[in-house]
Amino acid sequence: DIKRVDGGFRVFAKGGREDTGIEALSWLKNGVESGAGELVVNSIDTDGVKNGFDIELLQMVCDVCKVPVIASGGAGSVQHFIDLFKQVPEIDAGLAASVFHFGEIKISDLKKELKEKLSKIFVLN
Repeated sequence: DIKRVDGGFRVFAKGGREDTGIEALSWLKNGVESGAGELVVNSIDTDGVKNGFDIELLQMVCDVCKVPVIASGGAGSVQHFIDLFKQVPEIDAGLAASVFHFGEIKISDLKKELKEKLSKIFVLN
């Protein structure tokens, strides 16, 4: 879990309730250098709000960490996934939960839209 604090990004623990005081980007980079093979990055600032993924944070993570990155926190519509993959083409996946659990987005509809909107940019299976 990562949150903006005083103009920077910090690692949070315990479901986003505890500020560890650790600067997030250097911590992630160190994790990759120590062998992490992928990163799941949850933005506390956008999590649960359903106004879109934290594009700024995710781009910064992809710029410093050359392993697969999974975006979490903020999905509220199909367009948010499209925006994510267009604006941060290095991102490997977008994660969501409540929009699927509560039927706000059907997975089949998301796949269809992503294929239509992104197939010219990415090779989709």
